[in-house]
Amino acid sequence: MGLEPKPDFKIVEGDYGYILEDVPHLTDYLPDLPNFPNPLQDNPSYSAVKQYFVNADDTVPQKIVVQKNNPRGVHFRRAGPRQRVYFESDDVLACIVTCGGLCPGLNTVIRELVCGLSDMYGVSRILGIEGGYRGFYARNTIPLTPKFVNDIHKRGGTVLGTSRGGHDTMKIVDNIQDRGVNQVYIIGGDGTQKGAAVIFEEIRRRGLEVAVVGIPKTIDNDIAVIDKSFGFDTAVEEAQRAINAAHVEAESVENGIGLVKLMGRYSGFIAMYATLASRDVDCCLIPESPFYLEGKGGLFEYIEKRLKENEHMVIVVAEGAGQDLIAESVRSMHNEDPSGNMLLLDIGLWLSQKIKDHFARKQNMVMNLKYIDPTYMIRAIPSNASDNVYCTLLAHSAIHGAMAGYTGFTVGLVNGRHTYIPFHRVTEKRNRVVITDRMWARLLSSTNQPSFLSAKDIEEAKKAQQQPTQLLDERKSLDDGCH
Repeated sequence: MGLEPKPDFKIVEGDYGYILEDVPHLTDYLPDLPNFPNPLQDNPSYSAVKQYFVNADDTVPQKIVVQKNNPRGVHFRRAGPRQRVYFESDDVLACIVTCGGLCPGLNTVIRELVCGLSDMYGVSRILGIEGGYRGFYARNTIPLTPKFVNDIHKRGGTVLGTSRGGHDTMKIVDNIQDRGVNQVYIIGGDGTQKGAAVIFEEIRRRGLEVAVVGIPKTIDNDIAVIDKSFGFDTAVEEAQRAINAAHVEAESVENGIGLVKLMGRYSGFIAMYATLASRDVDCCLIPESPFYLEGKGGLFEYIEKRLKENEHMVIVVAEGAGQDLIAESVRSMHNEDPSGNMLLLDIGLWLSQKIKDHFARKQNMVMNLKYIDPTYMIRAIPSNASDNVYCTLLAHSAIHGAMAGYTGFTVGLVNGRHTYIPFHRVTEKRNRVVITDRMWARLLSSTNQPSFLSAKDIEEAKKAQQQPTQLLDERKSLDDGCH
């Protein structure tokens, strides 16, 4: 989308190297806003909770494994209800929009936003924006009530519809202002969160009393900082069915190969975790780990070795893997989709054909290959029980933050605690599998596949892990400039 907001860092420093990367608050630019007692204090459902309101000074560390002489490091503000709120329930007009591709759990998040606003805070006016960002100015809205959303978590997809692109900041903010909307909940991936950051900046520039909250969504689990994104557990679980089918097909024929392509445009988390969970996979290929086909130590040599040993094998490949191997002559002329994501060629079909061609040249070895692509089946299912609970907590954290006057943030789980994270921290880079980490080593041990890595590849991976965050880079530059 070409959206690159310029973040205004809100940093609080404390003793022993403590850094709080705080999120904006409406009073930062509207200092005279009144506040009110939180209506939750009179809610009978929460009367038995010993300490329901979050302490104003509660923060969550980004890094929890430290040595005794380390500084305390970067923290984020803990999510949860505050004793004072900056919106009266009757004055709230909230809207919800879903953007980007489908993901298990979208309807659950919508449901819990609506029911949470209604049940916890008594908000009765909630709008659903149809069809993604362009729905703000090109589509009708849907009135959302607890009755309307009651059963939607049992269905896949999103009842609001979705689209890629369509972000026009001025039109969107004009629509928000004209309708009198004062809480905006935006559900989407890193491109969507960049768009949300730009919307927040324009709202702040106009001095509007509007809270803008992001709820990160990516089935690939590639959003930075947070432990995981909703829908990921469901995707890994559903991927098992495709892997199981591939295994049955492969072991039922002579020298059978089951090849399964899973989601993972830039990050191979689904392929990695599905492989570890299955224990039937003999080879896992992901975008972060280069591989090659021909020659000693290559994929073809490994396939031949496994077929001679076991007479069958299962290969899992993430959709973004091996793109550098596909010849430039067959690359798509269009490099990006409307959301700014790189358009990929089908590595599954390409790799299937390459394997078939290789064995066609070997007169003394029969091979039967079955290719399975469950991508859209996985994206379109409803979320499982684990993700349903996670979606509920994300939605409630978002509501508590907006009611407390926080804005310009996304909600997420950091080290098992729900937090409020500045938009720029979840959009400045992607979360990727670390191929020099123990989790990838566990996978290699499980599949017994070669790493396919040269010494140069390993060294580059280690250097990438040592790079500091954008914030710490900029802070160091500022410190250096002061001396």
